[in-house]
Amino acid sequence: MDMQQARNELMDYKFALDESSIVAITDSRGTITYVNDQFCHISKYARDELIGHDHRIVNSGYHTKDFFKEMWRTIGAGKVWKGEILNRAKDGTHYWVDTTIVPFLNQQGRPYQYVAIRYEVTERKRVEQELQQMMSSIIDVQEEERKRLSRNLHDGIGQNLYSHLITINRLMSEVDHPLLQQMQEEAAQLIEEIREISWELRPSVLDDLGLVPAIRSFLSRYSDHYNIDVYFDCVLNQRLSISIELTIYRIIQEALTNIRKYAEVTEAAVTIREMDDMVRVMVEDKGKGFEIDKQTLGVGLFSMDERARSVGGELSIVASPGKGTKVILDIPISNDKEPGFQ
Repeated sequence: MDMQQARNELMDYKFALDESSIVAITDSRGTITYVNDQFCHISKYARDELIGHDHRIVNSGYHTKDFFKEMWRTIGAGKVWKGEILNRAKDGTHYWVDTTIVPFLNQQGRPYQYVAIRYEVTERKRVEQELQQMMSSIIDVQEEERKRLSRNLHDGIGQNLYSHLITINRLMSEVDHPLLQQMQEEAAQLIEEIREISWELRPSVLDDLGLVPAIRSFLSRYSDHYNIDVYFDCVLNQRLSISIELTIYRIIQEALTNIRKYAEVTEAAVTIREMDDMVRVMVEDKGKGFEIDKQTLGVGLFSMDERARSVGGELSIVASPGKGTKVILDIPISNDKEPGFQ
């Protein structure tokens, strides 16, 4: 292939890339040295308004400083970075871009420029947000219904059964009959079952006292019923919104249910940590574990993932055969985003 043919082929590649993608090139310090027409079109900036500046010019302020520090750490090490970024156009409108940044390395293996290739995904993100809001609404309706049923069981059937138990006890003090003893035991058992069902539906302590007392109460019941000791370590500096507290509670509940069903252990651990603008929850065991790649996503795991998404959180699972399982939930608790360096 001669030089002219190679040049023509490169020009063809550039044309195809420019037609399909939003392209920008920066030097090693992040100063923009090239933008294509697509970049100008979506950002609504003229080319001469972009070249010579860095990407702060389209910074929306949505992402944290840590987000961009991690991005620069990656590309500065000569590695490709991929992610989704919310930018702001010149007229103040916002747009999402699916971004790939490729570092070009010199002979010393250090980046001398970066090529960023982006695709607009604003509409997809809008649909995702609507689906998330819809899922959040469905979960809220479910929780309200659980709360109503729990109260009705506890205050209705539960109280009636307790009245019957008092009546049986009064009869037993006056009449000696083996059937009364049986009725007393059966009534007490029914009351306990109603309490358990009511608790599973929606523990009143969660609404009345908050997340930490509710979890402590749940763990106490869990350990008594299933002979699994659960170590609980919690550092929370504030009450969270009821939707976040419910999400954390339900995911811990589901994760511990999976542990008693599958892990074959007598110990587990639950940790809650508040870190800057997020809360991290970990539920861990040292049991059987499993191969994540070969595991079908069950209803329980799907439910946990959907609950995490409904509050803008992220659920991840670390597991391997014979080494146990760790469920990690990260939930943002602050909307105060700092402008990041793009």
